[in-house]
Amino acid sequence: MNFLRRRLSDSSFVANLPNGYMMDLQRPDNSTSSPGSPATERKQQQQPSQPSPSSSSGTSIFSSISSAMKQTTQAAAGLMEHSASPAPVAQKPKILLVIDDAHTDWAKYFQGKKVNGEFEIRVEQAEFSELNLAAYVTGGCMVDMQVMRNGTKVVRSFKPDFVLIRQHAYSMALGEDFRSLIIGLQYGGVHSVNSLYSIYNFCSKPWVFSQLIKIFSSLGPEKFPLVEQTFFPSHKQMLTTPNFPVVVKLGHAHAGMGKVKVENQYDFQDMASMVAMAKTYATTEAFIDSKYDIRIQKIGSNYKAYMRTSISGNWKANTGSAMLEQIAMTERYRLWADSCAEMFGGLDICAVKAVHSKDGKDYIIEVMDSSMPLIGEHVEEDTQLVADLVVSKMTQLLVTAGSIPSPPRPWPQQVQPQPMKSQMQPQPGPQLGQPSQPRPPPQGGPRQPQGSQPPRTGAPPQQRLSPQGQQPPSPQSSSPQQQRSPGSPQLTRSSTGTSPVQASKPGIFPPQQPRPPAQGRAPAQQGLGETPKQQASPHPHLNKSQSLTNTFSISESSQRGNANEDEAKAETIRNLRKSFASLFSD
Repeated sequence: MNFLRRRLSDSSFVANLPNGYMMDLQRPDNSTSSPGSPATERKQQQQPSQPSPSSSSGTSIFSSISSAMKQTTQAAAGLMEHSASPAPVAQKPKILLVIDDAHTDWAKYFQGKKVNGEFEIRVEQAEFSELNLAAYVTGGCMVDMQVMRNGTKVVRSFKPDFVLIRQHAYSMALGEDFRSLIIGLQYGGVHSVNSLYSIYNFCSKPWVFSQLIKIFSSLGPEKFPLVEQTFFPSHKQMLTTPNFPVVVKLGHAHAGMGKVKVENQYDFQDMASMVAMAKTYATTEAFIDSKYDIRIQKIGSNYKAYMRTSISGNWKANTGSAMLEQIAMTERYRLWADSCAEMFGGLDICAVKAVHSKDGKDYIIEVMDSSMPLIGEHVEEDTQLVADLVVSKMTQLLVTAGSIPSPPRPWPQQVQPQPMKSQMQPQPGPQLGQPSQPRPPPQGGPRQPQGSQPPRTGAPPQQRLSPQGQQPPSPQSSSPQQQRSPGSPQLTRSSTGTSPVQASKPGIFPPQQPRPPAQGRAPAQQGLGETPKQQASPHPHLNKSQSLTNTFSISESSQRGNANEDEAKAETIRNLRKSFASLFSD
């Protein structure tokens, strides 16, 4: 007995024990001793005063493992916290190029505004005549600006992120053709309000009027009253017109330029000669004796309608003195603006011009884009609306560019082990020829040779062993699948190592398989009894203390016994462990 006490108290013996061999002794067994038994009281008295070497070595091992896990967890948490809160980096401001004259200082309308709440906006304002650029396939668009500020020439070069165009890109007046700059901005991939595509299409008034004809054909003359107009590609076709007086419009011009009122046939022939000298196209439309002009403007989702009445008596209401007042926005006017805003892929800013004749009829004569002038008493409000529209478009562009998904990284292939399915659908007990995976040897202990383990088959283990330091589940916690009768279909399922003859007999268990467990007994208890079987292989370097564990090992031929024998042997091993523990408690 003294020999056993010395050998069992040796720290090397505890280190060489299988992993979790004596962990179930730490929990009291209600069936063997009550909480107030003398053996338990003696254990509680001796544990604080004289801890045994085995418990101290086991405690040190578990404490080192737990401390290492805590350090790893803290390091991972610190790394995640560090990566989640990076150091604040100053965001580069977004550059907005505003193409407009110097009468409106657009910088003050964008002051304090940010794109997406984080990017400041730097406004660069210049006219078309003060700009030059170079566009690249991958390098974007580089703009050179030469402006006069308070008598000083300022030269800058920058890459605009967004453009607001408030000037006409093309006019047949001398030196007012800036379509090449629109092409360069489009070439460099710069976004703008309105879109560069629509602005380039607005460089020809007959081209825009053709879109109005499509709307007229779609809605009809009652909802969309369009003025009657005739197009002449050159002077050769300008022979005569059916009615007089008419208004002749030469080429593409703005602000009343290139428009002449013709009263008779002789004056019309004179105008044809002027068109020949201009080498351009011309349009004619019937003269309407107007009472006032109507202008419906749309800035984003904001609508306004104005009425302009000439005071000077000029047939051009935009020439000379005129009286301007705001009128009510009707559904008919809203339909005009919404219909025209759909042309050329969409217009964020547009205005529809119409003429109200003295006989009470309306005639739509023109549509304008973002270069329209702001008029009336609400110029400041309209300018702020344009600025808010630009900020929203820049934010939308930034969010759209940031939401493009990057190519997903190839995740390492994680092969899901087959035991996961068996855990979700447990079968009525472990089958022979399909042993569970043995536990790894304890830290510092000898490894078992690979040849001593039984060969693994393709079938997965039926159930995972109970974790260390925990009792097997109680018989009352067994699932309904484990309490089925022997004639159930699950119990007739044969393993991969069974012969075809045995598998073909329904309701008969093959000799290689154990009988189904008794009703109310969980398969986890059988798995506990199989643990010494898998670890009981002979080893050439076993000492005397390790031979105690081999004394109760079961040979491979005895694995074919029934489940009752396994349970009895498992109970014997547990009783022996408890008797060893009582030696130290005395």
